[in-house]
Amino acid sequence: MAAPAAPILPESPSMKKAVLLINAIDIGRFPRLLTRILQKLHLKAVYHNVKPAALQQQLEKVNLRQDKAEAFVSAWSSLGQETIEKFRQRVLAPHQLETVGWQLNLQMAHSAQAKLKSPQAVLQLGVSSEDSKNLEKVLVEFNHKELFDLYNKLETIQAQLDSLT
Repeated sequence: MAAPAAPILPESPSMKKAVLLINAIDIGRFPRLLTRILQKLHLKAVYHNVKPAALQQQLEKVNLRQDKAEAFVSAWSSLGQETIEKFRQRVLAPHQLETVGWQLNLQMAHSAQAKLKSPQAVLQLGVSSEDSKNLEKVLVEFNHKELFDLYNKLETIQAQLDSLT
C-alpha cells in the first residue's frame, strides 16, 4: 500500500473558514470562483507535484464537499501538467547568476610578523536581472574558513538537488 501523500493544505483556522465559505456556494456559481482559487492552489499543487487522487483526498480531509473537491480535481487533471511545465520554464528568482570568475590573493608577511600569510579568494559574480540585459558584477572576498564553509553549503545544496532528480 502506498504511503499517504504529504499534506499540502494546512488545517488552519483560515482554511476551515475558507472551506465553510466554499461549501456554502451554489455549485452552479462555483466555476467562476474556482478559477481564482485554482491560481493559488496550483502554486501548492505544482510545488508538491500532487496527483489528482491525492488532491481530492486532501480536499475532502479538510471537509470540502465532494462535489467541490471533484471540481478542483477535474480542473487540476485537465490543467495540471501544463501548469507544471509553465512553472518549470519560469524563473522564480529576480536575479540569475550568469558568470563566475575568481582570483587568489596572497598577502605575504612583513617585518613585524615574519611568517604571516593571509590567502584571500575573490569571486566575481556576473548577475543579471529580469528587467535588464546588463550584467551586474558582484565581488565577494573570502578567507580560507569562509570559502570552506561556502563550499560545504554548496555541497549540501548539490546533494539535495541530486536527490530530487
